[in-house]
Amino acid sequence: MAEIVQQRIENRIPELEQLERVGLFSKKEVKSMLKRATALEYKLHRLIITKVDFIAYIQYEINVLELIKKRRSRIGYQFKREEIEYSIISRINSIFRRATTKWKDDVQLWLSHIAFCKKWNTKAQLSKVFSSMLAIHPEKPALWIMAAKSELEDRNLSESARHLFLRALRFHPESKKVYQEYFRMELLHAEKLRKQQKELEQAEMDLGGYEFSPEIMSGKLAELVYRDATGKIQGADFILSLLTIAAIFDFTKELQDTIIQDLQSKYTDDSLTWDFMAKRELEATVGEELQTAKGRASDIARREERCCQVYEEGLNGLNTEAMWACYVSFCLERFKRKTNVQELKEKRQERLLAVLQRAHDSSLLKEDFYKNWLQVLLSSGDSEQTAAVAMAATQRYRQSVDVWCLALQTMVHLGSGATGKLFQDALKHVNPKLSLPLWQLQVEWSMTSQSPVETEALFQRGLLSVVPAVSMEIKEKYLDWSYRAGGYKKARKTFTSLHESRPFSKAFFTRMIQMEKNQETPKMSNLRDFYERALREFGSTDDDLWLEYIREELGPSGQPENCGMIHWRAMKMLEGESVERFTAQYTLLQTGHI
Repeated sequence: MAEIVQQRIENRIPELEQLERVGLFSKKEVKSMLKRATALEYKLHRLIITKVDFIAYIQYEINVLELIKKRRSRIGYQFKREEIEYSIISRINSIFRRATTKWKDDVQLWLSHIAFCKKWNTKAQLSKVFSSMLAIHPEKPALWIMAAKSELEDRNLSESARHLFLRALRFHPESKKVYQEYFRMELLHAEKLRKQQKELEQAEMDLGGYEFSPEIMSGKLAELVYRDATGKIQGADFILSLLTIAAIFDFTKELQDTIIQDLQSKYTDDSLTWDFMAKRELEATVGEELQTAKGRASDIARREERCCQVYEEGLNGLNTEAMWACYVSFCLERFKRKTNVQELKEKRQERLLAVLQRAHDSSLLKEDFYKNWLQVLLSSGDSEQTAAVAMAATQRYRQSVDVWCLALQTMVHLGSGATGKLFQDALKHVNPKLSLPLWQLQVEWSMTSQSPVETEALFQRGLLSVVPAVSMEIKEKYLDWSYRAGGYKKARKTFTSLHESRPFSKAFFTRMIQMEKNQETPKMSNLRDFYERALREFGSTDDDLWLEYIREELGPSGQPENCGMIHWRAMKMLEGESVERFTAQYTLLQTGHI
């Protein structure tokens, strides 16, 4: 082992001598670098080596490279790069290779090597790293895509990129992402050739008989990729993703038309097709005669009407929840668009409400859209219709907590007299384990809208819940309400009545402690009682609670001599990492740092 380490250290000597000779490092710094490198090298030759050792070595060498770069810039010396930087870069690549050979499955390690190669512009090495990585991880499509992009963007080798995509498709013949990026690559290549041809024509250069292929420049290779992809992968969403890519390029009109024809002929049973075809109607340009605000609004209204006609046509043959969702989403998006033309705004609202009503009547309106529907109705001031829709939503989605909460919030806002019964219905239909939001909403409503007797009765019902989260929340709310309604005495009475009614939250105790502190003359005996009760529940895990107790005893009303006993008890009760945190914080408290 020592011989190998010595040999590698000796290989460094020429570059270290150069660093000292050209004035980038002093003799003392070179000696320190040699010592540090020896220590790092020995770590890589122990019987048990870790990934951390390799990463530390690589990071050290990268730091040296960055320091050399800064010092070159400072002194203005730009020579001897081959003897200095190239040697260090070569060594880093060698360490990376040793690491990836040992930990082949660590993709992040491979990616770190790739990032290093890109940063320090070692393009030849970059291809080798990608090749080795893909031999180990051919099952990851993202790595194939990354390698192909690197060949095209970093090395400007479209043929090599194409070859990598074709290899990727052998391993992943039905990968949407691989086909999408392959399709994009062919279009990028065609665009690049078109730009080159244009620049050469402008420069009037003689190409010596070389001709640019009109088929490639028009995107025929991309069309072949499209044909192959759609032959293996079905679905309107995939075709639309390819169409979106093609639309980025200005020379793909024929290709786009081909894709649209396939979409219309093969996927009329997919709501995405109708959604796309409808939204295309918005793309018409505004004529010269429509430059006034009113003229533009009129034109937009006509185009939106044509969109709706397409959606209606789609619904005739495809009356599904997904189709209605597309239609409603379109109407909602247009409604939310700002306009100063009141007539257009009213027309959009009227259209949205009509579509929502029809979707609901068909029992095909998604749960999420009811919120939008109620918001629009509330803004229009139609209380009767709003209440009707809220109730209809709960009938449609009887077990949905979100729908019930939305309906209840709406009824509370409207001041409905049936709100109390509606809360009871909600708790009957919703899974008790999910009912916490309903309890929270009901408690807030009761505290503001019902009598104290009715509110207290509600709290008593909530305390009987078998769901721990509900029971704990109700206790906290009950204590807060008691304090607001009857002051400290009522809160203390409530706390006493509940202090054995488990489960508890820490907040239940800390709120009572804070209420005691808020009194004009807090009683230390009460505070001790509250802390002791809290520690019986949370003393084995909550180190902060012990520290707060100690702080109280150190305060003006406490007895500092009790702190030692509290500390001893804490060390006995706390478990795991809580002991270490408590010890550290207690030490800081003793020294006055907190």
